[in-house]
Order: sequence, then C-alpha cells, then structure tokens
Amino acid sequence: MAGERNSNTPAVQGVGKGLDQLKYEIANEMNVTLGADRTSRENGTVGGNMTKRMIQFAEQQLKNGQRI
Repeated sequence: MAGERNSNTPAVQGVGKGLDQLKYEIANEMNVTLGADRTSRENGTVGGNMTKRMIQFAEQQLKNGQRI
C-alpha cells in the first residue's frame, strides 16, 4: 500500500497531459500543493473537483447537442 504508484490510466489515449494540467490548475485555485507529503484529504479534494468539472463539461456538451 504505502509507496505504491498510481496505476490508473485514462480511458482515452493522449489525454494524460491535459488531465495533469487540469489537476494542477485546480490545486492552484484551491491553494493546495499536491504531493506525497500532503494529506489524502488535500490531494483527494483536488481529484473531487476535477471530477465535478469534467461532469459539468460533459453535461454542457450534451445540452448543446454535441457528442462526447
């Protein structure tokens, strides 16, 4: 458990850089510094906000009749 690397991979190839950029933008907006020395609550809050934004984006796309 401790010291294991995250093995999650994006469902769409080539979006890793964009997701990392989103993660650090949200962390910056929340004044949270990401890292292994931070609490899981701090790091997890950023992930939760990423999910909220991605859902909002998808809902907006669907509302506008665009495919995701």
